[in-house]
This record gives sequence, C-alpha cells and structure tokens, in this order.
Amino acid sequence: MGRVRRPDPPRLPAATRPRLLTALLAAVVLTGTTAASCGDGESPVTLAVAARAAVAEVVDAPATVTARAAATLTAPADGTLASLRVQPGQRVRRGQVLAVVDSPTARARLRQAEAALEAAKRAGRGAGGGDLTGSLRGTDRAADETYAAARAAAGKISDPQLRDALLLQIRTAQQRYDDAARAADRAVRAVQRGVSSLNSAVSALATAQRLQARQAYDLAKATVDALTLRAPIAGIVQPGGTATGGASADALAGLLAGGAPAGIDPSALAAAPAGPPPGVDVAVPVGGPVTAGTPVLTVVDIGELGLLAEVDETDVLLVRPGVTATVELDAVSGASYDATVRSVDVLPTTSARGGVSYRVRLSLGAGRLVEAEPAPVPRPGMNAVVRLRVREAADAVTVPASAVFSADGRDAVWVVRDGRADRAAVTLGVQGQDLVQIVSGVQAGDQVVVRGADQVRDGQELR
Repeated sequence: MGRVRRPDPPRLPAATRPRLLTALLAAVVLTGTTAASCGDGESPVTLAVAARAAVAEVVDAPATVTARAAATLTAPADGTLASLRVQPGQRVRRGQVLAVVDSPTARARLRQAEAALEAAKRAGRGAGGGDLTGSLRGTDRAADETYAAARAAAGKISDPQLRDALLLQIRTAQQRYDDAARAADRAVRAVQRGVSSLNSAVSALATAQRLQARQAYDLAKATVDALTLRAPIAGIVQPGGTATGGASADALAGLLAGGAPAGIDPSALAAAPAGPPPGVDVAVPVGGPVTAGTPVLTVVDIGELGLLAEVDETDVLLVRPGVTATVELDAVSGASYDATVRSVDVLPTTSARGGVSYRVRLSLGAGRLVEAEPAPVPRPGMNAVVRLRVREAADAVTVPASAVFSADGRDAVWVVRDGRADRAAVTLGVQGQDLVQIVSGVQAGDQVVVRGADQVRDGQELR
C-alpha cells in the first residue's frame, strides 16, 4: 500500500487532529476561490491561492501485531504426558517446570549408553591385542548411528537459523570423533606393520571409543533431562504449538560441544508441527501419548507488543527508525493506537500482491477509543493498518494536491499572472493528503488552477 490521498476516518481522534488541521488549512487556501471563465464558452476552471500551512505525508502499510517472543515446548521422545503443572492462560516465569513426559524408551537408551560408556572406559586398561580392526569398525558404526540420529532430529526443526546452527554443532562433534578414529586407524596399521607397539594402538582405539560413547551418553542424558519441560521464557501458557512446523531440539543439547548455540536455550528451540484438522483440540491430556516433536505447550511473552508491517518499495526509502505512526486494528473498531518505527529490513520480501516490499518493525503503544477511553490490548496475530508519518513541514508554501499535474516529465501547476495562465514547473516536497508542499516554482499568494487544469492553455485569459 502506498501514499494516502484520502482523509482519515473521523473515528480516529489522535490521527484526525492533524488531518483536520490540514483540512481547515485547505479550506483557508480555498477561501478566495473563484470560478474563472475560459473566455470561449468552455467549462469554468477553479482557482485557489497558494498559502503557507503545515503539511504531513502519510504512507499506509498492512501490518500484523507481534509478541515479544514465543517458544513451544515439545516432547523430546516417544512416551506419555505424565503430569501437567500449569493451566492454559497461566502466567509463568522463566525456568518454571510446566510438564513432565514419561518415556521408558528414552530411559532405556540412557541405561544402554551409560553401560557402553563404562565399557569404553575399561577398554584400554591393560588390554591385550584382540581384533583391533574389528573393534574400530564397530566403534565407527556406533558413531555413525549416533550422528545420523542427531541429524535426523535437527532436520525436523522448522527454524532454518536454529537448524543450521545445530547441524554445524553436530558436524563439529563428528569431526572430533573422526580425528580420533583416524589416529586409532593409523596406530592399528603401524602395529600391523610391526613399526609400533600394541599399547599405542590400544590407547588410540580406547580414546576413539570413549569419545564416541561419551557423545552417545550425552545425547541420551540430554533427552532424559528434557523430559521435564521448563519454560524457556516468561509469559502466558497455551496448549499445543504455533502454526509453523518443527520438532524438539532438546535431545541434541548434550551432543553439542559446549552446549546449545550462544544465547539459545535448548528448551526454546522447538516449534510445533502443522496443526490438527479443524475441530480437534491441540491440547495433550495428562496420560495422553506423545511422540518426539509433539508440541505440548507454548509460552508467549506479551509484555511488549510490536507490529510487523510490509512497506512497498516505492515508499520504504522514506521510512526510518523513529518515524511515528497511528494504527487501526480490524478487531477493535473505533480505536487508534500509537506506534514508532524500530527498524527497517535491508532485504526485501514479496508482498501478497506479488510486488516487492520491506518489513518494518514497530513498537506498539497504547490505544484510545473515540470517547478517549483506553482501547483493549491487542493479541498477537491481529491484522492492522499502519499510517506512517514519513515527512512533515510546519510552515511550507502549499497548494491543493489537485493543482499539480505532469507535463514534459515534470510536475507543474497553472499560475495566474496578470490575468493569464502561465505553466510553472514546480519542485514538490512533502506530499500530504489534501495539500502538497511547493519547494520552488510557486510563491505564497499566487493564484493557481485547482480544477479544470486539462482545459487550460498557456497564455489563456483567466478571469
């Protein structure tokens, strides 16, 4: 949506005050209006006087109300929802236990991984020869299974940034194992060639086995720890997930070298898969079955609401941080909200109509009804129209917008000089809804044609 060329609805008290001022100034400009005859029987033209006035340029853009943050907690493994510690709509604090999942399968895997880790620790203690090559191949197979499972879990995460970060951490962990495995392979080959002692090969093999077993144990332990779902952020609880797809990343936390990516709580890396058919409650009941990735609860932080607007490429260069705006919500008839631009995206997106637009992020302020009473607090996802006041001029030479036309690729107006029409090329400044600023080409007090410009010829007598 582009620049506005119509007055705001009278139901917007905050927005209408400047618009009413503009309208009144336009009325003052038109006070001296006369119907000028063209002198040859043609339809009359209308004249007005250029005057100094305040003018504001407004850009309209569709927008959506956004929450400060939202995080969906999902089941890290197959099982059942053992307990639910909160109720929908309850406000929770960060780190609070919200639910517990029971997964016998995950706990069995942890016991197996713990036993394998203990066995790996004992593997290098005074061991003899044995089939070193076969042992190394078995260790490699176990490692491949561990990393394949981790990549499969990461691949279910919908957020591309989080998914890429986790996959990078998995590759780093695998690289560490590959380095240890190559060292063990070199040591085994040296023993086979008779150029190294058996102890060096056993030691290298034990190192690779311990590393693989430790990483598998960390993965299993993280999965069991994640069975206790904690709030990653403070906010309001609701059942199920959001509208986007994804799966839990909790099970990967222990595999990541140094934990989760910087600034990211592993329990907040989940997003819900696509919702159920209409008429089906997304809430998982206590005792109900869950699979890995099933959304259980979503925490929404509405402590600070914002707006995500899409501004057309023809207008976005006028938008900058700090620009103020008024906002109308489809859901709150008769209310006006204040907003301020926080940032403008550098990269474009495709608008719903196929054009190029840029996302503009705004802070959403309080709203007022027509009776000056406080307006209801919006909810995230509500549709809105943002009216951005991109440019203003307090004491500008202005003419009615209808006076400006295009001639020879330039903006122009008909100015009455000594009773005759004179086409004047003009430079426009702030372009308001009813008035436009004339930077050059017209002076305050000049008479200009505001209607019937297409019927006027240069030098034509206007009286």
